Amino acid sequence: MTRGDLAERAAAFIAERRLFPEAGVALVAVSGGPDSIALLYLLHDLSASLGLGLVVGHVDHGIHAASARWAAAVADLAGRLGLPYEPVRLALGSGTSETLARRERYRALARMQRVHGARYVVTGHHADDQVETVLLRFLRGSGPAGLAGMAPAGPGSLVRPLLPFRKSEIAAWLAVRAPEAMPHFDAANVSPAHDRSWVRTELLPLLRQRFPDTEERVLTGQRQAAEDRAAWAQLVDSQPELELRRLRGGIEVARAPIARYDKVLSAALLRALARAAGHRVGSARAERIRRLATAPSGRRVDLGDGWVAETAFDRLLIRRPPSGPGTDSAIEVAAVAQPGEARWGDWCITWREETSGPSRRSSWITWVTPGPLVLRAGRSGERMRPLGGVGRRPVRRLLMEARVRRSERAAYPVIVRGAEVVWIPGVCRSDRSLPRPGEPGIRLDARRVGGNAVDG
Repeated sequence: MTRGDLAERAAAFIAERRLFPEAGVALVAVSGGPDSIALLYLLHDLSASLGLGLVVGHVDHGIHAASARWAAAVADLAGRLGLPYEPVRLALGSGTSETLARRERYRALARMQRVHGARYVVTGHHADDQVETVLLRFLRGSGPAGLAGMAPAGPGSLVRPLLPFRKSEIAAWLAVRAPEAMPHFDAANVSPAHDRSWVRTELLPLLRQRFPDTEERVLTGQRQAAEDRAAWAQLVDSQPELELRRLRGGIEVARAPIARYDKVLSAALLRALARAAGHRVGSARAERIRRLATAPSGRRVDLGDGWVAETAFDRLLIRRPPSGPGTDSAIEVAAVAQPGEARWGDWCITWREETSGPSRRSSWITWVTPGPLVLRAGRSGERMRPLGGVGRRPVRRLLMEARVRRSERAAYPVIVRGAEVVWIPGVCRSDRSLPRPGEPGIRLDARRVGGNAVDG
């Protein structure tokens, strides 16, 4: 194994899969083991050509007595390479399960990513990890999509450039590239107390006795499952009757076609749609979503980890709802003559002095007479006087008629003056605080800066 061999193949793999499609900061997860150290040297060599700025991230789980020494070694390595170093120490304690350790590690990496504005989080997973992952998923009853294993590019801008390479060839490359490197070896990696380590130290050696090429057989099956998963991903994008729309944090589709499909086909399609949204569901939850597709508008089912499926008029959504402002929150707007803006969850409201134009009942722009206004959520039982209408209409009813999803109505922004609702952006303008065209006024603009505009 020459130094250039693996590096050139890795560079070709990165280019082929477009793992770093845009320049930016890459947070490299370095545990101090040989795989992650090799990853760091590899990316250090390729960073200029890839347009990457590297940050070394290290998570000390607080499990092993020697972990502080490992963290110090990673800090030293980052210093020698001239790279920023970001450590996080957890206090998980001995006896922590590998599942909990993994979850907390990725949460810590996500926090580091936000702090550094990193576009990518890069890990040192390799082909041997892939074999173990596929075997574990099979033993836990995963379906074909799960047996596709880890993808080179995963959710949350996760990138795995070493995934095609075996652990042995990575170690051989590192010995040539950085003979001075002193990676640590975690004894937990060979302890059969953990499921993954048991697969590595007990199950795989047993399988090799009968099937010497066990790893290659597993990887062949994994690649076939990955092709199947990719085919389903293309299928959901190529069916015009689904009217697929990607949201921030999810997807939505027309639900009528799903109800027409065969039960088995619709369940497989819904699993593919959930993956497209960024979440995995098994057969039981896919069946719950299938039944939901024929339920009345406004119904929802919990999909775990903060994800939900919900019906909204003729649409089916699979998403993780964003956290928005509380219904008791309020922001004063347009209280001064200078232009300004206010953020309300996924919304941005701007204002400026301007000669008034004609206000329409349903618009994203309106004019109001000068004076302070308040931006807040609509309140239970609240009513307004629609422009061009008769009498007062319930705000919730107007939102429903405008096909605002039930899950969004409680926190939908309204503009009020005193006790009067003046404007529901994109939904309804009242006949209050309304200047005549040509008179001095305050122009208000509303736009969605995340998620979707009002729709079904």
